[in-house]
Amino acid sequence: MGQLAAWLTDSVAGTGGVEFAVQQPTVLASGFPAPNFCLLDADMESFELAEAWQKDIVVLHFYLHDKMPLSVRQAISFSDHEEDFHRYGARVVGVSLDDCSTHADFRDEHGLGFSLLSDADGAACKLYRVWQDARGGEAVRPAVQRATFIVGNDGRLWHVEYKVDVQMHTDNVLDLLKNLSGRKNGNRKEHRRHA
Repeated sequence: MGQLAAWLTDSVAGTGGVEFAVQQPTVLASGFPAPNFCLLDADMESFELAEAWQKDIVVLHFYLHDKMPLSVRQAISFSDHEEDFHRYGARVVGVSLDDCSTHADFRDEHGLGFSLLSDADGAACKLYRVWQDARGGEAVRPAVQRATFIVGNDGRLWHVEYKVDVQMHTDNVLDLLKNLSGRKNGNRKEHRRHA
């Protein structure tokens, strides 16, 4: 079902002090269970992914910072197509390292209609394998790979895209939702039968 994942081996201490190897994916792939997280949005309200996917398909979009030109362009494009996402029973959620007040300013400045979540310590970014340590001179600065995940109502990743081309991204995601859903008016049961 989609992409294959590469795997990394971590050592974990078991009972009695015995260590054993646990495989962790270096990237996530379609069909994997979506890692759950709970973060604060621009209004300092708690957002839990597991609650959201029970109501809607979640288009989970990771990016580095709000004010970067590509982030502005992409956010406006997502927001301009909010009704189209709702038509497919989906909602867009953006995740970046920015704090809640920065998200609120960004949302208000551009009239964005979707949730922006603060992942200041990068915990959710690490769960979704988009965290990168970028070196600049002597310092190591956190970086986030621009990536989009479509989380289905079954709590699984319906689509994974680690290399996002901002130019046509919103249209491509909407086309994917149309093809993935194969249903009218958000009938989730129909998708499950055909998944």
